Amino acid sequence: MASHSHSSSSVPTRASTALGLGVAGIVLTAVGLFVDKPATIASSWLIGLTFWIGISLGVLLLVMIHHIFDAGWSTVIRRQFEHVIAVFPWLGLLFVPLLVVAWTEPTLLWKWMDPAFNLAQVGGHGTVGEDPLWVKKAAFLNRDFFTGATIFSFLAWWFLGSRFRRNSFSQDADGDLKWTTSSRKWSAAGIPLVAITLTLCIILWVKSMEYHWFSTMYGVWFFAGCMRAALSLGVVLMVWLYARGDYKGILNNNHLHSIGQLMLAFTVFWAYVTFSQYFLIWNANIPEETFWYNVREMNNSDGQPNQWKWVGMFLLFGHFFFPFFLLLSYRFKVSKNIIPWVGVFIAFVFLVDLCYNVMPAKKNALGDPAPFLQSGLIWTLTAVVGIGGIFFWSYLRSFPKAKLIPIRDPRIGESLTHHEMSASPAGAAQPASH
Repeated sequence: MASHSHSSSSVPTRASTALGLGVAGIVLTAVGLFVDKPATIASSWLIGLTFWIGISLGVLLLVMIHHIFDAGWSTVIRRQFEHVIAVFPWLGLLFVPLLVVAWTEPTLLWKWMDPAFNLAQVGGHGTVGEDPLWVKKAAFLNRDFFTGATIFSFLAWWFLGSRFRRNSFSQDADGDLKWTTSSRKWSAAGIPLVAITLTLCIILWVKSMEYHWFSTMYGVWFFAGCMRAALSLGVVLMVWLYARGDYKGILNNNHLHSIGQLMLAFTVFWAYVTFSQYFLIWNANIPEETFWYNVREMNNSDGQPNQWKWVGMFLLFGHFFFPFFLLLSYRFKVSKNIIPWVGVFIAFVFLVDLCYNVMPAKKNALGDPAPFLQSGLIWTLTAVVGIGGIFFWSYLRSFPKAKLIPIRDPRIGESLTHHEMSASPAGAAQPASH
């Protein structure tokens, strides 16, 4: 096993670099307020935040799933996930500007927050307050509930993350099984809590930008994206630590194969959820549902295909076909040269998917969204880099605070010798060679 103290020496430098990148990205995004429309900057910031919050929630769920299933193979990876979930207080702080927007200029993103807003500005008619669909949803779609749900959710995520970090780090010191038991109990309570808050927040933050739309799958769609992006981050961290020497003698092909199987499973799950929603909306052909896809395929004013149609096609192939066929291969799943790039690609497509959900919600008086290439992509990039810098700074800041792996976890021996079974020519099960 590589010496952890030796390999940690470059971490503070990397943390400073990440922090510098983060601050630079945030400052550049703020500069955008003086050179572009505030609504464009606000939506870019929302996309960047939702992307990194989604990854963090996926990681938190993976930690809880590990505990609730009493998993063995993932124990060596879990510690890196525990470093990641230290980020929630910082993400909460970075969300504050959007809460300020909600209380000062709410119609930049959420038209329903101002009952006096004239819907003719976005291709509708009358005001929000006269809209029967808003009136029916007003108990949910109001600024107080939006603010309260957001603050509660961040506190819940931070609290759960801190419980798992405390339990795991404390077990390194004393080896007491009570920490494992505690983590299982918090996972049993935490999984439904995160499922509810995750669904609540993505509906309030993103789906409600087009509050006429109905979807019972939106929370599940976001969950699928969170899990895929979190698994992708896990693969990238595993290979990075192996390349540094930290995971030499710890990580074997079977760990990569197991996480690759989960990546494949959630690829199929995303396709199932997304296709089911599209098919049911297309089949029912109800205007309150179909308009969401229509504006992402053709202009409302002249019926001509728009740029978002091609973004949708990219999502179809990028989210499903490409990763699906790559992840079917055992050789690709265990290749340290290929699997991290598959992960990076999956995370990138998740980001494009968030753009696809947020950007077309801003419409002109004809009801048409801005073309994809004119939707402030540069500010989305600066926001993603800025928030991502803080995300990785938080991870690298936590990295030296604990052992590389949970050395006194009851499942650590099983994890270090993890193997899948392969059939021998005679048909008897044999451990796969490492």
